Amino acid sequence: MKENKMNFWQIWNMSFGFLGIQFGFALQGGFMSSIFQNLGADKDALPGLWIAAPLTGLLVQPIIGYLSDRTWSPRFGRRRPYFLIGAVLSSLALFFVPTSSALWMAAGFLWIMDASINISMEPFRALVADKLPESQRSYGFVVQTLIIGIGTWVASNLPWFVGYLGISNTAPEGQIPPAVQWAFGIGAFVFMASILWSVFTTTEEPPADLEKFYARTKSTAGIGNMFKEIAESFSFMPSVMWKLGVVQFFSWFAFFTMWNFATPALAEYVYHAAMPVSGAAHYLEAKELYNTAAATIGSSMGMYGLSSMAFALLLSFYTARNPINRRLVHLLSLAAGGAGFLLMSTATEANDGILNVAFALIGISWGSILSMPYAILSSSVDPEKMGISMGIFNIFIVIPQIVAALGGINWAYKTFLGESIINTMILAGVSLLIGAVSTFLLPARQDSAAS
Repeated sequence: MKENKMNFWQIWNMSFGFLGIQFGFALQGGFMSSIFQNLGADKDALPGLWIAAPLTGLLVQPIIGYLSDRTWSPRFGRRRPYFLIGAVLSSLALFFVPTSSALWMAAGFLWIMDASINISMEPFRALVADKLPESQRSYGFVVQTLIIGIGTWVASNLPWFVGYLGISNTAPEGQIPPAVQWAFGIGAFVFMASILWSVFTTTEEPPADLEKFYARTKSTAGIGNMFKEIAESFSFMPSVMWKLGVVQFFSWFAFFTMWNFATPALAEYVYHAAMPVSGAAHYLEAKELYNTAAATIGSSMGMYGLSSMAFALLLSFYTARNPINRRLVHLLSLAAGGAGFLLMSTATEANDGILNVAFALIGISWGSILSMPYAILSSSVDPEKMGISMGIFNIFIVIPQIVAALGGINWAYKTFLGESIINTMILAGVSLLIGAVSTFLLPARQDSAAS
């Protein structure tokens, strides 16, 4: 691992591909539920349609981490080949998702899109740990989060913006509005362009001992060895990873609930514009009201990207010079997000600006979720296995999403909170608050200053 410290713009260029990755995730998280509903899905069926996303992460990230640990190209390095492969596949999937004419097509494209985004994303986490010394880890992951926040904010506003330019935000029954199609097309272009920027502005250093590296990769080649090492790495995870896993479970359960239900819940509760059932009277008028509400909610959701960007910017200034207590930062951030979700239940159409405040608070937790756990983890794993370790850590992200998709959301909010769909957001808030309390399991050490 390189011990020399990097300046802000070097870290920025290295992480810039996350702009495109987050375009993909923000469009997916903000608008896949409305795409499914436009194609005829019932709101209670949404988590099941989303299950492709966490399942692909469960399978893809450890495998990509293992492979990237064993890759070296004099021209493209160790991690960058996977950025490029994932970018091509993700851009194609983003372009074709909103052209789906049936639910099974949209669900299939979501599967492909999420697998492809994961191919690009996992090596980016490992690259930061590869290139930055321990003293700059928090700084590096925070700069990544700053870029992610920019991507979330811009991408979340794209359907609203292209609608403002005059592109239609409604469509006949069983079709997806042109505004959403344009937004996903723009996302595909940004994804590819930003990944290429990182690929061509960032260098990677070869392994310290190339002969030993090639001998090790040759002796452990093969699918059997791959799964054996993944299993062994899982068995010997450091204790901090297990403790982080508890915090991650409640954090990602909350955000998966948001991605599934924020649009239908807030459209129905705040704007009284539920997606009409097929064949209902005044179907097209009701559908247009729903899609207008969905675009407005998507714009409000962009606030969590803007907020996470501001949070990351402040943290980047601070961590560039000062140590931080990672556990305390994470605890307070998750608590802020929990309060944001609970605040949504007080919103009405007349005071819908409160949704911007709610999503801004959620953005603080999002900024921390995308940086603090990785900074904490990177200090506790073998540098030669950084890729596979980051991939295995992803298990603690996808398990809560799988639990949620297999009925956990519907069961929890209907059993404990009641049938009203806005209770999904209250469930998300409670989950984040439990995650905040769970941070007391983590070590309270501060990191060293970045410079």
